Amino acid sequence: MLILPAEADEAVVGTATDRIATVVAKHDGQVRNTERWGRRRLAYEIDDRNEGYYVVVTFSAEPVAQHELERALNLADEVMRHKVVVLPTKREKQLATSPASAGGDATPQGE
Repeated sequence: MLILPAEADEAVVGTATDRIATVVAKHDGQVRNTERWGRRRLAYEIDDRNEGYYVVVTFSAEPVAQHELERALNLADEVMRHKVVVLPTKREKQLATSPASAGGDATPQGE
């Protein structure tokens, strides 16, 4: 997720998303989706600003891409804030919702 200045135009948004796509592609990944949420009120002021332009980019890449992406976004002047989140895989979701993970182990204890 990126927060850009509220007055960001298509060129600024495009520059930020291109920067992400470049880093992701460098690490054998791909951008899956880019959601432009648009101008929203910030939860708290950032650099005396009350609003920002939110963009959410969903991508897949090697884990080392996260460090380089965070570095690139920290250096980008147009990015006010960013957050990289690792989403669970489908397998991890299945394991989290299986009955065995909920404590319903059928193995007798103490034998």
